[in-house]
Amino acid sequence: QVQLMESGGGSVQEGGSLRLSCTAPDYTYTYYHMGWFRQVPGSVREGVAVISRDGDNITDYADTVKGRFTISKDNAKYSIYLQMEDLKPEDTAMYFCATLFVPELRSGYVKHWGQGTQVTVSS
Repeated sequence: QVQLMESGGGSVQEGGSLRLSCTAPDYTYTYYHMGWFRQVPGSVREGVAVISRDGDNITDYADTVKGRFTISKDNAKYSIYLQMEDLKPEDTAMYFCATLFVPELRSGYVKHWGQGTQVTVSS
């Protein structure tokens, strides 16, 4: 069973920043694209940001986070990151790391899910 290790969630004030991290097993990291999704209770899980597995590091973002969130990767550490700036209360959610067959913001393309890390933004 593939384990994606997430960290970095927490509580911040509106306008604050957080950085999420996710580490994958080496064979998983090199085989799949990766990304971040989020979910609030009672809602569907939505794609936040994805990054391609190849050297082009093609990225895509949900419109709601463009210009505020940045996804990146460190191949030496088999890790991806989500730098979140100018956080808003509506960003409050459980954030999940994921591996994907296709680097698109659709949960149908997800192969593996992490356990999730909570992000709470207060006004």
